[in-house]
Amino acid sequence: MEQENKKRSPLFSLKYLVYDFVKITAGLPGLLWFRPRIRYENEAAKKRIRGGAVIFANHVGFFDPIFVMFAVWYRRHRFICSKEFFESKARWWFKRFGCIPVDRQNFNLGSLRTISEALTEGCLVSIFPEGSINDSGALAAFKSGMVLMALQGKAPIVPVYLRPGKHFYNRLHIMIGEPIDIISRCGGRPSMPQIEEITADLHRKEEELKLLAG
Repeated sequence: MEQENKKRSPLFSLKYLVYDFVKITAGLPGLLWFRPRIRYENEAAKKRIRGGAVIFANHVGFFDPIFVMFAVWYRRHRFICSKEFFESKARWWFKRFGCIPVDRQNFNLGSLRTISEALTEGCLVSIFPEGSINDSGALAAFKSGMVLMALQGKAPIVPVYLRPGKHFYNRLHIMIGEPIDIISRCGGRPSMPQIEEITADLHRKEEELKLLAG
């Protein structure tokens, strides 16, 4: 799908110095340890993501943000995270990594505006729509906020399924789905039932990727 907005962050910038340094120094050992096997739903899913996009994935553990970066290694990510992290002692790191804080109990227009601006500027915004870590093996219900983000930012949604190994010697499996064009499906002013229907469809898509991941 061709997007109107093709802007991307520069290859090198002092703004991303900490992000890029940690990504390289921590990412390379991570690649050796987890040995990710990345597969794609189809040929369309193999195409490089250009411009703004929402990446969503299941949430099975603490390392999931790293796994999502493995999935789309050639781009910088801005992760959606709970505002509590920005009120903790680690807030300096979350800010340097470009994370976007949201109040999970009270998602407001200010948060939506920040996210839509990031997407319009060509950023990847990554989110775990289950809302919290879920290692039960079954996908929890998705929150519809990511659909609103994609609509507001006029960006596609890219589904990713993560299957970490049960033991340290097992490989990480990542299945990447084809980008989904939400705008063309529901237009500029969808109703709430439409948004909930799309959210349910995205959940079904994640279930499909789960089966493909094996």
